[in-house]
Amino acid sequence: MTQLFIKGGVLMYPIFLCSILALAIFCERFFAYLRMGRNLQPLVREVESLVTHKRIDEALAVCEREASPLARIYTTALQASGKSREHLKVLVEEVGSREAAPVEKYLGLMATIATIAPLLGLLGTVLGMIKAFNVIALAGVGTPATLGGGISEALITTATGLVVAIPTILLHRYLTSRADALVLEMEEHSLHLVNLLGE
Repeated sequence: MTQLFIKGGVLMYPIFLCSILALAIFCERFFAYLRMGRNLQPLVREVESLVTHKRIDEALAVCEREASPLARIYTTALQASGKSREHLKVLVEEVGSREAAPVEKYLGLMATIATIAPLLGLLGTVLGMIKAFNVIALAGVGTPATLGGGISEALITTATGLVVAIPTILLHRYLTSRADALVLEMEEHSLHLVNLLGE
């Protein structure tokens, strides 16, 4: 494995860095979504129960204790309780669109990595072929041994770029679907709270 890495040339380093970065983003987002999903229902149940019994101040205290996007949306809605349902809905939608951004954090970078990795592999292919043609230019047709270095570098970087890109694309799709599901769930809970406050 180490020999292949060395044979791949200098572009193996940025491709390897891309793979480490993609894995780190996946792990961070996966556990963040797990935590968000686990904390969602207890918060919803507690806040809605307090609001139903008109204990708005206690519901606000619960939300201020929590450091989650839904808690911040709830806080905005609770602070504006007493206003019309339309006003509450506009407020919640504004805050909700802002709070969706942290949920989707790093997903753009992961998509960029999935795009860059095969391009780095392709660049390695071009550089490897240039080396092979330089050998031909200097030594004539050459032998398989003299041409092998450049061609193997070309093939190794292309393969490595694809090996990094394909799982990254799949993991990115998975995280995007999880993020979309969380945002949708937060929207539903927020609108339900607006309905409770608007009654």
